[in-house]
Amino acid sequence: MKFFLVCALEPSANLHLREVLKAYKKEYKEFDLIGIYDESLCEEFNLKSKPLYSSHEFSAMGFIEVLPLIFKAKKAIKELVNLSLTQKIDAILCIDSPAFNIPFAKALKKANSKVKRIYYILPQVWAWKKGRIPIIENHFDILASILPFDEKFFSKSIYVGHPLLDEIKEFKNQDDINNILSKKDDEKIIAFLPGSRKSEIKRLMPIFKDLSIKFKGKKILCVPEFNLKRLNLYGDVSEFEIQTNAPKVLKYVDFAFICSGTATLEAALVGTPFVLAYKAKAIDIFIAKLFVKLKHIGLANIFLDFAGKNELNPEFLQEQVSVENLYQAYLKYDYKAFFDKVSFLKEYLQFASAKNLAKILYEIK
Repeated sequence: MKFFLVCALEPSANLHLREVLKAYKKEYKEFDLIGIYDESLCEEFNLKSKPLYSSHEFSAMGFIEVLPLIFKAKKAIKELVNLSLTQKIDAILCIDSPAFNIPFAKALKKANSKVKRIYYILPQVWAWKKGRIPIIENHFDILASILPFDEKFFSKSIYVGHPLLDEIKEFKNQDDINNILSKKDDEKIIAFLPGSRKSEIKRLMPIFKDLSIKFKGKKILCVPEFNLKRLNLYGDVSEFEIQTNAPKVLKYVDFAFICSGTATLEAALVGTPFVLAYKAKAIDIFIAKLFVKLKHIGLANIFLDFAGKNELNPEFLQEQVSVENLYQAYLKYDYKAFFDKVSFLKEYLQFASAKNLAKILYEIK
């Protein structure tokens, strides 16, 4: 049985980790974990060990909210390095979260840890901080990429596929598309996905609630399962049907308004027409603009930029996020262009990643 040290700090990282563990269990049977991950994985996979830290302890958004976690992160890194030196660990799997995983990899190398290090979901050096490239390549043994264009920046990256192609079980077919195109506006089912973090919800939900009044059909508010116990974050939700499974919701609805994030790429791959809306703290946007030089912030649009294609969906940022702007974008939506680009996007990403990463974990020496 193999024993892996895992660092999965974000909710999305744990979703991706879950699919990798499913694939590993199916193909190679037993394993155990230690590190930072969602404790729900312990029961689901019958793990003997518990996480050193729950991933929920490290959830934050933006530059300001991260600051209080710095001391906890330094303590965690020290403990994880010690585990790599004192326990028989077969591999270290770091998922996303460069602010934690790069210092962790540096500390491992400094401590002369011999355990092989895998970086899954590489930092977005194509957006900013290209200076991290040699640091990452010098401190990790395997770079498991989920983006076809990572190879333009990392000399030793391996494209393993995209995790959302594991996690999304149903996609819209031609009948679904025809149904969307034939429906009248007052028949359409509209989804609202205002994000998962308190700050995202606080900024977008008032606008989404006012926007929802313009629609006469069914309206679904999609919230993460871990937010069900704190629906008060969303204010008055009596106008909405509450759902938690984003891929299923996106397969079911005809149109969606989505906070920037993984859900926008989910919508694109499922084939649900959508508009992206994003509001953040002014200081975070100011800092981001100093360093990030991209035409778009939505993942699907970024992918199409690299492929030399026009944007898939409209994006509204900061003061542009208004009821009128979002509603007009809905009324003027180019459905044909959207569905054409969805087909291209699936071809571009090629295949899912979990099985390929599980194979790397199993074969690592």
